[in-house]
Amino acid sequence: MSTVPSRQTRPEPGILRDVPIFRDLDEGVLRRLSDIGELIASTDGTLLCRQGELADRLHVLIEGQVALSNMAPNGVSAVVDVVRPGGHFVLATVLARLPYILNAQAVAQSRLVVFAAADLLALLQDAPSLAAALMRAEAQDFRALVRQVCDLKLRTTAQRLGCYLLSLSKDPAGNSASLRLPFDKRLLAARLGCRQENLSRAFAALRGVGVETHGARVVLHDIARLKDYAEPDDFSEAEFA
Repeated sequence: MSTVPSRQTRPEPGILRDVPIFRDLDEGVLRRLSDIGELIASTDGTLLCRQGELADRLHVLIEGQVALSNMAPNGVSAVVDVVRPGGHFVLATVLARLPYILNAQAVAQSRLVVFAAADLLALLQDAPSLAAALMRAEAQDFRALVRQVCDLKLRTTAQRLGCYLLSLSKDPAGNSASLRLPFDKRLLAARLGCRQENLSRAFAALRGVGVETHGARVVLHDIARLKDYAEPDDFSEAEFA
């Protein structure tokens, strides 16, 4: 397993503009972020940060996928989440200068922008718009965590899978969709908080509400029926963006 990503160059401000947490910053702040950022490339298997080490970098994913996992004292490891392009990790730990509580490993060829924690915290001192952006990002991270906990407590595995598939649909007004799973089913099971065999049973249960699978390709034949079954939250995050 590689632990050292290959180093490249400073990110252009335009790259940072495409990152959701930075999209509303003015050009001056983006240029200053660019000056302290580093664009890196990581191969599949690269370990980007290690549980227990001091959080000294904020990572923003531009391309690829990164799995976040935690290892228990007995050596058992579990994937907590899979970060997709535009996502970041692990903001709260970096801002508080605490040890990482997660391992982060690239699970595909990836490109990231990395900010040294010391440089980022120094910039926050005189860039209030950046401080506000990171506060909002951290609030959204907390909100996502709470929703994940609620999902685990209130929905079955099949319902959680149904909600996840609905979130991948590009046309919320349509009643059918064809999509591809963004990562393999091992990671999807971990993302949903279940074992792979439970994920297989969940896909089987969803056949009855019009979900058809062909490897990584999934067809939703009756989105209205799937919504009735999975009972997704009845509000859109976009309403509050």
